[in-house]
Amino acid sequence: MIKRYEGTGRMSRVVEHNNTLYLCGQTEGKVETAKEQTKSILKKIENLLSKYGSDKKHILSVTIYLSEMVYFEEMNKVWDSWVVEGFEPARATVEAKLAREHLLVEMTVIAAKI
Repeated sequence: MIKRYEGTGRMSRVVEHNNTLYLCGQTEGKVETAKEQTKSILKKIENLLSKYGSDKKHILSVTIYLSEMVYFEEMNKVWDSWVVEGFEPARATVEAKLAREHLLVEMTVIAAKI
């Protein structure tokens, strides 16, 4: 069975299938730096995972989109202090043109339910 949560008519914020959660792309446009956007995005991810029965130790995979690779080190400093040692997910980071000019970082997440 597939469950869809927080649908907007265009997409769902979270989709659940076989005890796996799929989070839509998480962004933050209210702060200006890649560091602050990353912090805010990771907080959103933690909140969504908690709300739907998971946590950051159960993340299987993350895809990180950066508007420019110049933000890679800045984003990684925040990421490295957030991720739990021994529970690092599979991860890919790519440069991509994001939906809005002020967005510097976007993350999609796949996580197992607890």
